[in-house]
Amino acid sequence: MPAPSWILIDGYNLLHASGVFGAGGRTSLETSRNALLDWLGSVLSESQRQRATIVFDAREAPPGLPRFGQKHGIRIVFAPRGCEADVVLEDLIQEHNSPRSLLVVSSDHRVQRAARRRKATPIDSELWVGQVRRGARDEEPATDPRHDPRLDPHGDDLQNWLEEFRDD
Repeated sequence: MPAPSWILIDGYNLLHASGVFGAGGRTSLETSRNALLDWLGSVLSESQRQRATIVFDAREAPPGLPRFGQKHGIRIVFAPRGCEADVVLEDLIQEHNSPRSLLVVSSDHRVQRAARRRKATPIDSELWVGQVRRGARDEEPATDPRHDPRLDPHGDDLQNWLEEFRDD
C-alpha cells in the first residue's frame, strides 16, 4: 500500500497532544493556533504542507472570522458556528476523492472510525507528534504504529491491546 499523500488534522486535538501553546503556555486560542501552525510549518516538508488541511472548532471565534485560510501552505478550515470540527472532518473524509491516500491525525475515535470506513489511515495525534518529533520531517509518517518498533514500548502486550480494541 502506498504511503498517504494527504494529511487531514484535527486542530485542537493536535494542539493539546503537541503541547505547542505559544509563548508562556497561557495564551489566547488565536496565539496557540498560530504557534501550532508555525510548528507544523517547521516540521513538515513543503510538499506535506501543500497537501495538509487542519480543521479547528470555531465555537468561541470572534465574529467575522473567515472559515478558510492558509499558513505555511497548510489549508486551514474553521467549523461553522454551531458545528463541531469532528463533523467537518467527517465530511472532508467522506468527500475526499482518494481516501486511501489520506492520513487522518486525530485521537477522536469517532473521526478515526470515519477514516476507517473510507479506507483512510487514522493515527492518534500523540503518536503522530512523536513520529514527527523523531525526525520524520522529510519522510511520510508511518501509518501503522503497531509495525514501528520504536512505538512498541510493551511488545506483545501492546499488540494484544491494539487488537482487542481495534474498530473494524
